[in-house]
Amino acid sequence: MLKNRVREMRARHKLSQQDLAKKIGATRQTIGLIEKGDYAPSVTLALKIADAFSVTVEEVFYLEEKG
Repeated sequence: MLKNRVREMRARHKLSQQDLAKKIGATRQTIGLIEKGDYAPSVTLALKIADAFSVTVEEVFYLEEKG
C-alpha cells in the first residue's frame, strides 16, 4: 500500500492544502485525497510534490507491506 508524508511535510513548510495545490498545479481536493491515502498520484504529480518540498519522492511516498 502506498503511504505518504504529505500532511507532515506541509505542516513543516507551513503550507495549507490550497497553498500546496496552487504550487504544483493541482486542486485542494486532490491534496486531501492523497493525504488520506484515497488517491495515488501520478509519477508527475508525485515528483512535483517532492520538488515543492525540495526532497526526493522516496522521502514523501513509500510502500507499506501488508501483513
